[in-house]
Amino acid sequence: MFKIFDEKINGFLFTVVFPFLLFSISYYGFETSYVIGIKSWEKVPDFMFSSVYAYRVIPNYLSVHVTDAVTYLVNNPFSFAKGFILKQGSAFYHSTFLINVVFFLLTSVVLRKILQRNPAELLLNDKIRQMVHLLAIFFIVIMQYVPTNCDCIALFFYTLGIFYTLRYLEKRKSADLIFLGIIIFISTFVRETACLNIAFFSAIFIKTDELRNGNFAFVKECLFLVVAFILPYVGLRLFIQQQTSFVEGFYIIKNFTSPHNIAGLLFGILSVCFTYSFSEEPGKTMIRNYLFFASPYLIMIALVGLFWETRLFMPLIVTGFVSASYQFKKHYI
Repeated sequence: MFKIFDEKINGFLFTVVFPFLLFSISYYGFETSYVIGIKSWEKVPDFMFSSVYAYRVIPNYLSVHVTDAVTYLVNNPFSFAKGFILKQGSAFYHSTFLINVVFFLLTSVVLRKILQRNPAELLLNDKIRQMVHLLAIFFIVIMQYVPTNCDCIALFFYTLGIFYTLRYLEKRKSADLIFLGIIIFISTFVRETACLNIAFFSAIFIKTDELRNGNFAFVKECLFLVVAFILPYVGLRLFIQQQTSFVEGFYIIKNFTSPHNIAGLLFGILSVCFTYSFSEEPGKTMIRNYLFFASPYLIMIALVGLFWETRLFMPLIVTGFVSASYQFKKHYI
């Protein structure tokens, strides 16, 4: 009984408390040029409701209401500590932290459950599995030097989508596929990275040998997920009219000429290679397939993203950790 209690306490400390402390340090212990600017914003900036940012409905909605709640708390119940609280950042900055830390901790919980499912031989030892989990958490926290109101929410939905994809791989229950479709549908209101759940699903289930033999069963299931992504994606662009519907700007030349961006690209490549090297052969095959199906996302990062903002590589790195940790050879050979 005491052993079970100790395991639960340790699980809570390493899955919730320790990640929370790491995340707090990243937001309030270190400052980058990004953070200095965000800390001065008193309310949700107008640009979040224009251009491509306007389509991130869920993060923007949460930012407005949580910022209002923080402002009320600072001016009323906690007015005695107003000077100290606002010295650490504006109401908007604190609200960004609160939103992100909640979804970050939820991501940590889901990631722990993924690592416990059918672990690869390397992770059969609980302590090693715990270290891999903490290493993945460190990667996510490091990339928070560019705080946004959408990345942690998107990453939570992405890991949740991975969880249900693996459940479907193991049990082939239609309910899990439907849940995955719902997750993709909702996640599209957060960020376009919802499409990466389709890439992960396709990397596991679509096999060239079966396609040659005329087996298109999983292609149909992928189409179901594509529809779950396309409907809200197109609907948002029809409902929310913006001058620029798809991109904020093109940075491809800057990405390959700036030392900072080249360093960010190398970080992303080496991070994926790191997890790839620890994967068993079926996991390596899965990563190669995943990178193929995720190629539109990678191209968009090169065109309209900034490699220095390594947060864009978070879904790929988490996928790498999953591929190294999950025993795909039981289902995917």
